[in-house]
Amino acid sequence: MFLRLIAAAALSLLAAGPGSAQDADAPIQQLLQQHSGIIQDSSRRTIQPAIDAIRDSGLPRAQLVLEKWAAREMWLDEETGLFVHAEEIDRDTLRIFDFATGEEIGEVPDDTYDQLKPNSGIRGLINSALVRFQLSDPDPANRLSALQSLERNGNESHLSVLRDSIDGEPDPAIRARKERIERLLTISFGATADERIAAMEAFRGDLGVDVRAKLNPILTTRTSAGAALPEGVNLARELTPGTDITESEAYELLVSEGLAPARLTPDAQRRTLQDNIVGGMVGGVAVPDLRSPAARDRAYAALVGAGRAEPAATNAEAARAIEDHVFYETYVETDAAVTGAAEDVLTSIEMTVAMNQFLDLSLDALSLASIYFLAAIGLAITFGVMGVINMAHGEFIMMGAYTGYVIQQIIPNYTVSILVAIPVAFAVTFGAGVAMERLVIRWLYSRPLETLLATFGISIALQQIAKNVFGTQARPLTSPGWLDGAWIMNDVVSISYIRIAIFVLALVFLAVFLFIMKKTRLGLETRAVTQNPRMAASMGINPDRVNMLTFGLGSGIAGIAGVAIGLYAKVTSELGSDYIVQSFMTVVVGGVGNIWGTLLGATMIGFLQKGIEWLNPSNTLAAQTYMIVFIIIFIQFRPRGIIALRGRAAGD
Repeated sequence: MFLRLIAAAALSLLAAGPGSAQDADAPIQQLLQQHSGIIQDSSRRTIQPAIDAIRDSGLPRAQLVLEKWAAREMWLDEETGLFVHAEEIDRDTLRIFDFATGEEIGEVPDDTYDQLKPNSGIRGLINSALVRFQLSDPDPANRLSALQSLERNGNESHLSVLRDSIDGEPDPAIRARKERIERLLTISFGATADERIAAMEAFRGDLGVDVRAKLNPILTTRTSAGAALPEGVNLARELTPGTDITESEAYELLVSEGLAPARLTPDAQRRTLQDNIVGGMVGGVAVPDLRSPAARDRAYAALVGAGRAEPAATNAEAARAIEDHVFYETYVETDAAVTGAAEDVLTSIEMTVAMNQFLDLSLDALSLASIYFLAAIGLAITFGVMGVINMAHGEFIMMGAYTGYVIQQIIPNYTVSILVAIPVAFAVTFGAGVAMERLVIRWLYSRPLETLLATFGISIALQQIAKNVFGTQARPLTSPGWLDGAWIMNDVVSISYIRIAIFVLALVFLAVFLFIMKKTRLGLETRAVTQNPRMAASMGINPDRVNMLTFGLGSGIAGIAGVAIGLYAKVTSELGSDYIVQSFMTVVVGGVGNIWGTLLGATMIGFLQKGIEWLNPSNTLAAQTYMIVFIIIFIQFRPRGIIALRGRAAGD
């Protein structure tokens, strides 16, 4: 008998399995048992009390339970009803752990265990509850994760927890972020109006999108109607039908609030009258008399009185109803001081945003102006000194860009390859420019139409050669890694490092060009030929040589511009044609042959184009058209450009 009892006890323990080693009386397990029903139900509508109870329990294992639950690592032992957390060893086996002690219980088949799989909504609620523990976590990454959760799903219960964690925060950056989020939550959940208003005032002029996301809901309004303006409400404004609200919308509002019957449409009236014709009469009105609107209204009113039609308003009755009522908007927020402060702070933010948008637009315009300046500076030299309309100038820009691409295929280091590509591009396009001047341009001086046609033909030929050599697809001219990204000043103003580099390059070339023109013999001879070629020739200057070197210099600078532009734009055979029109406009507007005029012209066109695009952002082609029209009007009043140059290029 005794042996039988021992055997029965052993079998009972074996049947119970490893799960029997759990501490079923542990406080955390008891808490889970109290809410077992709604935990297993896993409904987002009903789960919050269980999450709150675990979060606020103060038990040392509460954080572990929430973490495992959110990670879908909490299981229910269907035989004992106890909760565990587990690791899946394989498809059929679990390694289970006791929530109370954290100790491993053992490995068991998963047949009698049910995995709790909270959906994304429930996981969001759990993660929100975990914030209490994560805000004071020793790991900064966990504290930042908690702050991200508060930014997305912060609620009133988090406010006191967040405030308690600020004083003990050792990291200054995280502390500043906590203080910002605390103010944002106070705007929505502050205990008093003064507390909320003080939090708003701290964000006066702030550019953060998160601030506007908190302030805008405070100014949410509700449109209503009534016999008179209500008292004791936070009134936003009174609406005038026909101005602030259409008359149709006003009457629909009256209908929705039960202040007027639905409008009677002609079709509905006609159908109702047709359905109630009895003996040639409708509501006491003869059918032939129904041609009159007034007769139809009388007949319909009679049907309504007899209960044979639904009450409805005619157009005249609708107009009278609108006149007899007032329409207004009230804030959802009941405290007028809070809405007034929110509106005031939002106004200050909008002013700051507008100023920063202007700054951002100005930076974009300066960036575009620097690109146009680089593209036009070579053209300004050749056009100004030689009077040659070089339609192939854009193709020298394209040649420079392709030169940079080829160099990068040889030198994989992007920084070194760009530094090498700049002088090589200058040499290649300088040589091409000299060859073009010697072979074609020199025979066409003082024949502008033939020069234009010849250079246009050369531009087409160069584009086709580029297509034959490099194909029609865009080739990458990759910028160095240190030019990746952008300089972000705030949430509104930013500019890419590539654009900054192009702007600096434009300034460098301005300085180099001024040095060449002011401090070198070539510059002196160029200025002499520009002012008076015959007098320069009589002084021993060879105008033919100056023309050749000048054309080569302008072409070489175009090649360097191609390298810079290639970092910003796609390198294709049509790259140059995208900038040739703007280059000519820059030179003409600035003043032919004058470097300062070219700089001013590029700045003017850059700002003009960006301004037009800002006014008409959906139509880039229209912006280009408006810009050209403006420039045509401009040169009618200033035909020699902003800075007029006396000499051959000016027509003297």
